[in-house]
Amino acid sequence: MRKIKAAVVRQKGGLFQIEDLVQGEPRSDEVLVRVVATGMCHTDMVARDQLYDVPLPVVLGHEGSGIVEKVGASVKKVAVGDHVVLTYMWCGHCKPCLHGDLTYCNNFYMLNFGGVREDSSTSTYESDDKREPIHDHFFGQSSFGTFALVNERNVIKVPKDAPLELLGPLGCGIQTGAGAVMNALKVTPGSSFAAFGGGAVGLSAIMAARVAGATTIIAADVVPSRLALAMELGATHTVNSRETDPVEAVRKITGGGADFTLESSGRPAVLRQAIDALSVRGTCGIVGAPALGTEASFDVNGVMTTGKRIIGIVEGDSKPDLFIPALVELYTQGRFPFDKLVKFYPLDQINQAAEDSEKGITIKPIIRM
Repeated sequence: MRKIKAAVVRQKGGLFQIEDLVQGEPRSDEVLVRVVATGMCHTDMVARDQLYDVPLPVVLGHEGSGIVEKVGASVKKVAVGDHVVLTYMWCGHCKPCLHGDLTYCNNFYMLNFGGVREDSSTSTYESDDKREPIHDHFFGQSSFGTFALVNERNVIKVPKDAPLELLGPLGCGIQTGAGAVMNALKVTPGSSFAAFGGGAVGLSAIMAARVAGATTIIAADVVPSRLALAMELGATHTVNSRETDPVEAVRKITGGGADFTLESSGRPAVLRQAIDALSVRGTCGIVGAPALGTEASFDVNGVMTTGKRIIGIVEGDSKPDLFIPALVELYTQGRFPFDKLVKFYPLDQINQAAEDSEKGITIKPIIRM
């Protein structure tokens, strides 16, 4: 057992409490990572507030980056000293996984929100004496701590000359937005794209749309500073949805509707806007994460008679071993400047980071360990 320091949530909507805990050794297929930094995502707050059924007490955090400290006997993917990004977890043996559809793993919810390994065990405890388990393995990592114990599958090797403390958000939020554009929607050169929501996911989608060759790129949000940043990152137009009807604005800008739209706010009313703003045969991707059971409506005939498509997207349909290194290379080339989204906080200011994120002050907080 080793001593670690981690942020623990013990009650619904409660503060992150920095605690001294103990952690077990890696199993044969596991990797021990010394966490350098971890991005904070909307999903961390959703889990903290119990909008998803995550067991408490729990160590959250699912955008970790760090250095491999120890590997299990059967691990071949990484070695001690490697720099890595941690991503979502999948089982590897269900039908979707065997088809390569990792983000639609039949066991995705349990492995990422269950607070345990696939065999229902945990690796983190209050102390050697008490042996009271703390739920961990959130997204297979629980990286709001100084060490994370992860499976070989969800650890991704990255170049040592890349800025490691910056890279954690590639494991979830950034790859969700970029992957939605590149992998799921397959935005094409010369096409039009509109992002409804200008947070980390929406702005990552804006950057990816530029990389993909879209020539009309629209950002719709209610925060002027985010709209200004969207223009820096590749948007050709912005729409303040508080001041202008975004559906009418997108239709006017594109001459009838966007070829592709992406809804990342998690608000049903905004999803309706993203659908209504589509062109004939246009496609709307859904990545926003509302509370479980949230329902939305749309004009059935308006979708059917125009051939519009609405698709759900998890983690940007990403195959992380391929996609995360590709995003790192795009960043290195200056074509995907996601560093403009981030602000760093020390671990003892994690609650301030959460508050700043929820208020829209910080787009993508990164917690330094």
